Amino acid sequence: MRSVAIIAGKEFRDGLRNRWVVATTCLLAALALTLAFLGSAPTGEVRVGALAVTIVSLSSLTIFLIPLIALLLAYDAVVGEVDRGTMALLLTYPVSRWEVMLGKFAGHVAILAVATLIGYGIAGVTLEAVNGEGDTDAWQAFAAMIGTSVLLGAAFVSIGYLISAAVRDRGTAGGIAIGVWLVFVLIYDMAILGILVADQGRILTAERLNLLLMLNPTDAYRLLNLTGFANVSRFSGMAGIASQANLAPSVLIAALVAWVLAPLGLATFLFARKQL
Repeated sequence: MRSVAIIAGKEFRDGLRNRWVVATTCLLAALALTLAFLGSAPTGEVRVGALAVTIVSLSSLTIFLIPLIALLLAYDAVVGEVDRGTMALLLTYPVSRWEVMLGKFAGHVAILAVATLIGYGIAGVTLEAVNGEGDTDAWQAFAAMIGTSVLLGAAFVSIGYLISAAVRDRGTAGGIAIGVWLVFVLIYDMAILGILVADQGRILTAERLNLLLMLNPTDAYRLLNLTGFANVSRFSGMAGIASQANLAPSVLIAALVAWVLAPLGLATFLFARKQL
């Protein structure tokens, strides 16, 4: 595993020198602070809202932004290095292909984790400094939201690696990555809601709905972070579906973990057979 750690460290250091990664961290912090200070806007008063409201707002932000950042980090992780010739050079060292894949994955997830922790952590600390509520339960939920945000990002890094290992040029990989983001973040839920309205519960039963929700990592994340709030229906259009789904947190976490492991495993398999 020493080779994996070395490769992960290299990817992480390269990420720290990347201005795009720094800009991403600043963007997360700025948007998180904005949502925190406008958290009570639905009531008509602009001020620092309750931490629970901020968690709901940041969860919605995460669903749109973290998958996009993760895909942009990962879509050329394999095909980009193959095009530049650096992958062939890397494989001349005594390192296996699965170690290269796992090391690069760990490095990219670490970059995403640091950006998320700093970006959202600044908002949480600022909120506590202004409000000083000291709500232990809310802080536990806030920490869980950050952890599951990183897990969601890891799932989309895995998907990005699968794309990168499956295609032969960066342009194609980038186009597919954007298409995947659009499907999972926007189109999928719109399609489910449309089917629910048209079906009226005749074919799409609660059990089938549960399966459909777990087939989208963003829905698993959304349910995991929003179903614990009694007033969530005021902030999320998924609240009604969440009340019908009745999925345990352990099941939702398992679904997210599966979304990390399955694409990464398939990407590793494809990379092992890829001709450089």
